[in-house]
Amino acid sequence: MKKLVLAIAFIGIGSFAMAQQATLQDKEARRAEMQQKMQQKEQEHLAQMQKDLNLNASQVTQVKALHEKRKAEMKADFAKNKEVRQAKMEEMKAKRAQMDADMKKILTPEQYDKWQVDRKAKMEQKRMAMKDRRMMKKPMNTAAPEVK
Repeated sequence: MKKLVLAIAFIGIGSFAMAQQATLQDKEARRAEMQQKMQQKEQEHLAQMQKDLNLNASQVTQVKALHEKRKAEMKADFAKNKEVRQAKMEEMKAKRAQMDADMKKILTPEQYDKWQVDRKAKMEQKRMAMKDRRMMKKPMNTAAPEVK
């Protein structure tokens, strides 16, 4: 019986490890897909600008170079502020841990457990609301309004 339980445990652990590997591959595939979509949107946006504003080839090249320059600047700013963001996240984690410890002192074990469940549910609701907002965003319309 013990051997059977151990065998099942090893199979379960192996399956979990395989699932983790698959999620990493999925994450990389989604990232590559997202980058491809972003490049496609940039090209479509540039083509729409060329059509709407009647840009010549030189102007298209200049606008494209300007967009690339701005994107590189934003990427550099993002990297520069990475340490600041990480420090803020660590500070928030410490404050959350302190609040958790204080609540544990104040509440009974049953109340504390209920509070934890409620807090996790609220966090999940917020996460879903943010996801819905991202899904609801519409692409910017660069077409000129119709004149009647």
